[in-house]
Amino acid sequence: MLYDCRSAADRDKGIAAAIEAVKNGELVVLPTDTVYGVGADAFTSYAVTALLNAKGRDRQMPPPVLVGSRHTLDGLVLILPQPARDLADAFWPGALTMIVEHAPSLNWDLGDTNGTVAVRMPLHPVALEVLRETGPMAVSSANKTGRPPAVTAAEARDQLGYSVRAYLEAGPCPDPVPSTIVDLTGDVPRVVRDGAIPIEKLRDVVPDITGTES
Repeated sequence: MLYDCRSAADRDKGIAAAIEAVKNGELVVLPTDTVYGVGADAFTSYAVTALLNAKGRDRQMPPPVLVGSRHTLDGLVLILPQPARDLADAFWPGALTMIVEHAPSLNWDLGDTNGTVAVRMPLHPVALEVLRETGPMAVSSANKTGRPPAVTAAEARDQLGYSVRAYLEAGPCPDPVPSTIVDLTGDVPRVVRDGAIPIEKLRDVVPDITGTES
């Protein structure tokens, strides 16, 4: 079902429905500050599998994880590198995805991650309200693989149909540019996807970060 979160009454119903769906292992579509995402409980393996199937992906393309607070990141990693801490302090919530080594004790299965996770805290009130109740969610762009990312929930519904339990509509994405992805698992932080945050701004915080051309 699609809920128009631009209406206060529909927003409350939609957020409640999305939270319930995630806790039941179902898929939801929600707005973010970049593009709309399709998400599931990160710790429910069959829900993550359903997400990959809905997009037409396999386990070699594990989804990123969205979190509702900066402090949640500390619970997902064994040791958080100082550059990751500095970047999160500077750009979260926002359009920065960081690849870090996740804690080996975590009971999740996101696919073939080689012990890493791509994690982000989005700057969108609807997404944050859902995430603060559900905990970490596996979230990927709300589209079939190979098709353009959805910039409204209605566009996402056209592609994903009945595989998703609840669609949260918040209007067109104001700036549908994907997040910048930085890999922090090596000795030197490295941008692996250019996106909404330019490398010049990242270097203001972490001067030795390298770009995609390196």
